[in-house]
Amino acid sequence: MADLPHVTWLRAFEAAARHSSFSAAAAELGLTPAAISQQIRLLEKHLKTQLFERRPRGVVLTDLGQAYAQPVRKSFADMAAATDGLFSTQPRRLLRVRASISCAALVIAPQLHLFHAQHPDVFVQLSTAVWADRFDEEMLDIDIRYGHGQWGENDIRHLGHEYAIPVCSRQYADGLGGAVDIETLAAAQVVQIIGSELDWRKLADHHALNFGVQQDWMRVDSSLIAQQIVMGGQGVTMVLENFARQYIEQGLLIAPVAHRLPKKRSHYVVVRDGVEMRGEVNLFCNWVQGLYQA
Repeated sequence: MADLPHVTWLRAFEAAARHSSFSAAAAELGLTPAAISQQIRLLEKHLKTQLFERRPRGVVLTDLGQAYAQPVRKSFADMAAATDGLFSTQPRRLLRVRASISCAALVIAPQLHLFHAQHPDVFVQLSTAVWADRFDEEMLDIDIRYGHGQWGENDIRHLGHEYAIPVCSRQYADGLGGAVDIETLAAAQVVQIIGSELDWRKLADHHALNFGVQQDWMRVDSSLIAQQIVMGGQGVTMVLENFARQYIEQGLLIAPVAHRLPKKRSHYVVVRDGVEMRGEVNLFCNWVQGLYQA
């Protein structure tokens, strides 16, 4: 069996692979970006292969790096679960949370490990829905909803005003030719999100523009799916800025114009009546508010 790499190198690699960023990995592990870079270089030297492509805005795993990241991440997760299960003396508090599939996948899930690190005694069970405006028979403690905040629960917390922006792949923008403007995007292959069909017209009205919007190229029921489509290299879609942030930071999508549409609807944390006094409920609500205010 080949000599195993040093666990410190593997921890740096796992964090950098998850964040697609040496700086974000350094912040998580309490190190400097230079230290993370050095540890990964030592790992690459040990394995005699390149694990990351270094780019001006972040890093991207090579094919071998991607294949290696999955078992490394699973190994750390298995060790953490075994340690927690065998040696933890703290009782774990179950917290049941629901969010839309886009909010869960694009905002909550990528940061959920930070909540766990801060509160290891709180066990979060996260479920998703496309549309949800009430607590049903499913046992939930917290619901993250999109709307106007006019629901019947007593504890409803606004997560802040939101904006929608057009996004597409750099490849697609380059293919439109020249300097891409909002009129060109509106007339391109628009991937429309059900429930937000009027956003392009509202964007034109808000900025006093006069452009027509062609018939939708495709129509889907979530921002997550819309962005997956345009990341394939074709089409443009308009999504909430929070939903696009991680893809833009990773270089997978771009916001080719500066136009933003202020949305009348926004996200709220809704607490089921009767559980608002539980400590873990308030911990999670405060943590989600911090995500949206960052």
